[in-house]
Amino acid sequence: MLKPLLIEIGVEELPAVPLLKELKNIEKKYMNILEKNSLLCEFEFYYTPRRLVLWHREFQAHQEDSVEEFFGAPVVAAFKDGEPTKAAIGFAKKCGVSVDELGRNEKNNKEVLYYKKELKGKASTELLSSIINEWIKSLDFGKAMRWSSNTESFIRPIRWLNVMLGDELVDAELFGVKSSKSTFVHRISNFESIKLDNAKDYFNSLKNGGVTLFQDQRREDILASFDKLEKEHNIKIEIDKDLLDEVVAITENPTPLLGTFDKKFLELPPEVIITSMKEHQRYFPVFKDSKLLNKFCVVSNAFTDDFTEVVAGNERVLRPRLDDGFFFWENDLKNGLSTKGLEKVAFFKGLGTVADKIGREEKIAVSLASMYKLDAIDDLKRAVRLAKADLMSEMVYEFTELQGLMGYYYALKSGENETVALAIKEQYLPDGEDSALPSTKLSAIVAMSLKLDTLIGLFSVEQIPTGSRDPFALRRAVNGIIKIVNEFEFEFNIADTIDMLLASYADFDRKKLQTFFLERVRQFYKVNPSIIEAVLASGERDLLNIGKKINALNNLVNSSDFSEVSTTFKRVANITKDIDLSKEMIVDIKLFEENAEKTLFEKYNKVIISSFISFEEELDALLGLKPELDKFFSEVMVNAKDETIKNNRKSLVASVYKSILKIADIKEVSI
Repeated sequence: MLKPLLIEIGVEELPAVPLLKELKNIEKKYMNILEKNSLLCEFEFYYTPRRLVLWHREFQAHQEDSVEEFFGAPVVAAFKDGEPTKAAIGFAKKCGVSVDELGRNEKNNKEVLYYKKELKGKASTELLSSIINEWIKSLDFGKAMRWSSNTESFIRPIRWLNVMLGDELVDAELFGVKSSKSTFVHRISNFESIKLDNAKDYFNSLKNGGVTLFQDQRREDILASFDKLEKEHNIKIEIDKDLLDEVVAITENPTPLLGTFDKKFLELPPEVIITSMKEHQRYFPVFKDSKLLNKFCVVSNAFTDDFTEVVAGNERVLRPRLDDGFFFWENDLKNGLSTKGLEKVAFFKGLGTVADKIGREEKIAVSLASMYKLDAIDDLKRAVRLAKADLMSEMVYEFTELQGLMGYYYALKSGENETVALAIKEQYLPDGEDSALPSTKLSAIVAMSLKLDTLIGLFSVEQIPTGSRDPFALRRAVNGIIKIVNEFEFEFNIADTIDMLLASYADFDRKKLQTFFLERVRQFYKVNPSIIEAVLASGERDLLNIGKKINALNNLVNSSDFSEVSTTFKRVANITKDIDLSKEMIVDIKLFEENAEKTLFEKYNKVIISSFISFEEELDALLGLKPELDKFFSEVMVNAKDETIKNNRKSLVASVYKSILKIADIKEVSI
């Protein structure tokens, strides 16, 4: 029989961030527990700051009967001289029966001990309490707490439990709280518990009591209200997805409202105002014509018809936050942009202070500038020297996420040129999957210098990422270097560049860092992995060329005729597998006996003396030798009896393969 099942776990207000981090696992964990109990069926999961809810429109009132089979030791090993051995006795004990009750069956062509146990399904009401407890205790929200006399912990105290199968109350208990047919609505609507008869009562009570249970509905309501406010006031509300997720998680009756702050605060950099509003108050910034307005949007959780006091209260709360920002801003401008004090700020054990890091980054930047022919060396040095200066500012001490950005504003205010200021602002770019890149060559070199010093420095003190552990985001640093190299077309031979920069660091196994770079290359490009391996097998170690070759080969592999081309060139690779391709291939045209040899040689020579604008064009031309190669294989006996002729023919084929190998080892590609 199928019945609706409602499970509501009432809690004190859940913190949004831990809830959202675990959100992707919550339904999966519950599903696994249902499956383990043979009760898997469709369900929906809802959450508000005060409740976690599981809703089954149809739930099995009873487990189905099942059969459990046990296979034991081979019969020949289970008995000796007609008496059961330890293997038979142990198997019987495992099955919970005597040896005489064991049967026989065949497994892997052997007669083995066998027992079949028929399991009678239990009523769901007998299982639900343990299912709920197992599920709740499986959730990982990070920090947990204990309350009352409980010895176990959860993210917040459990205050009520409501479990109803159909109209029936299920006897369940969680952290000492027993289930009851009741719930709590919005506190402003009713502070007391609401008695219920069934699930329909539950949903109606929440709706009438100011609780929007469905998180997707709360999100839609917020966005619809944003849209309405934008049209009414001719404004644009900046929607930060993460902030929106938080607001959805901390409200039961969301109502977006428009508030105002003093215009004088617009003298601050907009990022300071936005950060103050988002981080401390969860307000959404408001713009008009792409300029920040002295307004904000707060999503209230109040249940009322008059929000006047709510708006006024939020305006009062925001003002001291902005006053603090204004105070920091004015103080920092008075003090100026200076690195004084950074010599006392530790960077990492074994790597000195932040001032030491700046010195190393400057050396790296100068070396890269020479490689990439950057003339503005004075601006480059100035940018590197000032890049960390705002770490000493009051503003960055309060808002660490503004590091670099505040340096940009302070640099401009102190008279630094735009190029230097911009490099300070962009020093951490790219800092994520969808992040922007540095906008100038000088900024790119500053950003690379920071990443390279961090990488080489931490590898030199054995702080190497292992498994999923990467506390210093070194994988992201390599990804950033790859992106910058590709964007600005910087040559970057992994081994040569690392070796060039090692003088400022303790000796370490540089091959580990080179391998780390190559591991990131394998993860960076979203193509058939064998394409990446084919390029790396060619011996290419310049990040820029690796990227170009991967893209070139990927385009050709995805063409309709590559499968046939691949067959031909894998044959080429097979023929030349015993030839040392590091040596010069010498082909003597006087030894040619067949027209197919001459034709292949002539066509190949035309290709290798040609100029190509890209690796793709060059590879396409080399793979275009397929017809000549096919004819060669058809009409020419490569393994001729005459050793000289045989070697000459192999050298011709090897010459073709060697030219292709400069781009990629085609035989490594699997499609």
